[in-house]
Amino acid sequence: MEIFELDGHEYIELNNLLKTTGLSESGGRAKVVIAEGQVKVDGEVELRKRCKIRTGQVVEYQGQQVTVQ
Repeated sequence: MEIFELDGHEYIELNNLLKTTGLSESGGRAKVVIAEGQVKVDGEVELRKRCKIRTGQVVEYQGQQVTVQ
């Protein structure tokens, strides 16, 4: 499980989180995999590309998890 630090920000958009953490090779690819229902937030499929991910949430994609702090 990877930890992502928000560094003083309130949230990060889901597509940007996937790109920033390297789970997706690009922002465009991140949007596609989200739209296809391949990404889960806190165990539930999330289809909103710009969903605000906040401290304490867990994002899962292709068997990898990222916890936001």
